[in-house]
Parts: sequence; C-alpha cells; structure tokens
Amino acid sequence: MNTDNTALKTIVEALEDKKSEDIQLIDISGVSTIADYFVITNGTNVSQIQALADNVEEKLSMAGIRPRSVEGYNTANWILMDYNDILVHIFDRESRGFYDLERMWRDGKTVDIASI
Repeated sequence: MNTDNTALKTIVEALEDKKSEDIQLIDISGVSTIADYFVITNGTNVSQIQALADNVEEKLSMAGIRPRSVEGYNTANWILMDYNDILVHIFDRESRGFYDLERMWRDGKTVDIASI
C-alpha cells in the first residue's frame, strides 16, 4: 500500500469515527496537478464539522503526516485541509450542495472506499 492509500484510509476512518455523511473519494490525478485525490464529505452542524477536521488532523499527525494548511475552520461551512496530494473538503450540507465539487470534478475517477 502506498503512502497516499495509507493516508486515504486513515482519513476515511477518521471521518467515519465521527459519523460524517456521504464520504466521496475522487482521483483527480489525471485531470489536475493541484492534488491526486479529493476527499469530500459533510457534517450536520458546526461542532461536528470541526470534530471531523480535528479527528482527521489528529489521526494523520499520529502517522507523522501534517497538513500544509487548514482553511475555514472557524466558520466551518467548508473546511479545506491540504495534505499535499490529498485535499480534504468537509462541508455543511448547504455548502456541499451549493459548491457541488463532485459535479465540478466529474472528469476525475470516483474511488470505492472499500478498495483503499
């Protein structure tokens, strides 16, 4: 298993631990140079969204992986966590529907969570 897959698995588990909704993985390596993967999910309220981000950061940091940057934490309608080749997007429901990254990045390949 490569480092990306290990990090992806850790991210998904951290999100599942805190009951995130509808986790989507998109491989964008063939259509963009900004990252290899998007992880997209949402929470139901500010506290849960922040807890999702906190858990991802904590679990990856235990594996020695630190984010390059984290944006949007205080407002928590869209938290973006930049882990170099993996961008984690944690939305509230309304913002996720509005920005619709899954549609915007539909040229990427959807990755089955069970396959990582």
